[in-house]
Formats: sequence, structure tokens, C-alpha cells
Amino acid sequence: LSSSSAASDVYKRQVQGAQTPIGTGLAFAEKYKKTNHVAVTYYGDGAANQGQLFEAYNMAALWKLPCIYVCENNQYAMGTSTKRSTIATDYYTRGDYVPGIQVDGMNVLAVREAGKYAVEYVRKNGPIVLEMKTYRYSGHSMSDPGTTYRTRDEINKIRDQSDPINLAKSLILQHNLATEEELKEIEKNIKAEVDEAVKFAEESSDVPAEELFTNVYVEQAPVRATEFSESYVPH
Repeated sequence: LSSSSAASDVYKRQVQGAQTPIGTGLAFAEKYKKTNHVAVTYYGDGAANQGQLFEAYNMAALWKLPCIYVCENNQYAMGTSTKRSTIATDYYTRGDYVPGIQVDGMNVLAVREAGKYAVEYVRKNGPIVLEMKTYRYSGHSMSDPGTTYRTRDEINKIRDQSDPINLAKSLILQHNLATEEELKEIEKNIKAEVDEAVKFAEESSDVPAEELFTNVYVEQAPVRATEFSESYVPH
């Protein structure tokens, strides 16, 4: 799921592209409350053609809201090449009256600097679009093998030439920020942490049905004029 955030809060939704107006609303709230916070709302190249995104752009530009729109362009959306779905694939230019920057999303330093610039920009001037040019190696979901609409050679070429972790590792070694042995130890610890998290998830019991409305409605809120306790009784 993509998310929109204001300060340290994170909001999530299921409908494709629906987080962009939510993020815009969060930016409005921050401006209304006269805080120094900004809202960041993420969407992919697949959601970039959604009409609600352009409605959000318009509102944010009109009211100069402190909102950063981040387009994570992995070039294939759920499984369709951007060249087959979009006439204008320079997504950072599609805000029209909202300025944009195209960023190497595979370079952690480029992403960091673009993010820092964007935060300061929107605080003073209103919204901005950051197009993060990136790539996903695997399929979009468990049902997507990821190789029916592209070749394995293409995937391997991107991995060999532009892998963000390998690039970060190279920069760290190049500037003597850590040794090869230290990086191997970090990788070992990360793998152990991930393995532990997977083990915990697999051994945990299912989430109870009562959690269905957690953080969605206030406690005991009426659901279609029926109290929650009366409308659903878990077995």
C-alpha cells in the first residue's frame, strides 16, 4: 500500500491513487493549523493517470499547500509498460502548474537530497512533484512472475548496472566510511532480523476479526445505523 504522511503520521488506503487527495487534505490541515509540517503522498506510474491526482494537483497549487507528490516510476506499474499506457512518460512534468523534478530513485543520496530540497520548497512555495525513476526486480504480487511482459536479461542488466544497494555499498567503500568486513556484518545482522520477523509472522495466530475496524472508525461507532457489536459476531 502507498501512504500519505503528515509529520510522523501515516495513512493508508487500498484504492489505486486514492491516497493523493488524502495527502493533499493532510497538507491543507497542516497549513490551516499553521504548523511547519509537510505532507508526502506516494503513487506509482500506474496511478499517475488517475483523474483524482490532477484534481489534487489543482487544489494544492491553488492554495499553495505544503504537499510533496512522489511518483514511484518503476516503469511497469502492475505489469504494463509505461510506453503502452501513457503518452507522456516524463511524470515530473505532468503537474503542469506544479513544478517537478526527476530523480534517480536507485541512488539513495539523490533521493535524500531531492527530499530535503522538496521539503524546504513546499514550505515556502506550495506543491512539488518528485518522479523517482526506479525499477522492481520481482513481480507486482505473488500471482505475477514478473517475466511475462519483460525479459530476464532486462532485469539482470538493471540489477548489474543500477542496483541501489550495490551502489550505496560502493560509495561507502569508496569514501572509507566502512570496511568490507563491517558491511558483511551489517548484512548478516539484517538477514537475521528479517528471518526472525518472518518466523514471528509464520508462528503468530491470525488477527482476530475484531481488528477489522481498528483505526478506521472510533470505538463503538454505528456501522450503517447498527452498532458494531450487533452487526458482526465473530465465530
